[in-house]
Amino acid sequence: MTRLRRSLAVCLVAAGIALTGCSTTIPLDQPTDANNPKCAEIMVRLPKDISGQERVWTDAQSTAAWGSPTRVIMACGMTPPGPSTLKCVSLGGVDWLVDESEQPNFRITSYGRTPAVQVYIDGDTTSVDPNTVLSTLGRLVSAHTTKTAACSNPDTITG
Repeated sequence: MTRLRRSLAVCLVAAGIALTGCSTTIPLDQPTDANNPKCAEIMVRLPKDISGQERVWTDAQSTAAWGSPTRVIMACGMTPPGPSTLKCVSLGGVDWLVDESEQPNFRITSYGRTPAVQVYIDGDTTSVDPNTVLSTLGRLVSAHTTKTAACSNPDTITG
C-alpha cells in the first residue's frame, strides 16, 4: 500500500510539472508594499480577461499580467506618488497619473490611493483599450484602497 501511495505521489508530481512546463510565467519585481492586505483584496478579484486579453501568471506577489504577448501589467503596493505635473485622468472612481514618456507604452499610477496601483499598458497595439483597463481596475482599486488625495483638475473619461 505504501509503495502504491509513493508511486501515485510521484506520478502526480510529474504530471504537475508536465502541465506547468508549458505555461508562461512573466518575471516581475515585487512591489515595495506587496504584503499590504488591501492588495490581497484586489488580487483575488482580478478578472480572467481584460480588454480582450487573457490573464497570464507572474512570479511576484501582488502583480498580474494579461495577454500573450503581454499587453497589460499591474502591480499593487507601489510607493504612492506625490504631487505631479503628469496628466491626470479620473476613471473607474480613481485618479490616475499617466506617464507617456515611454510611448507608445504608458505607465499609469493611481494617485491619492494607499496602497498605490501601477498599470503598464502596451500602447503599440489597438487590441487593448486603456479606458477599459483603467475602468475595470479602477473599480477594484476604488473599492479596496484608501483615498488620501485627489488630482486638482483631472480629465474625466466615461467608461
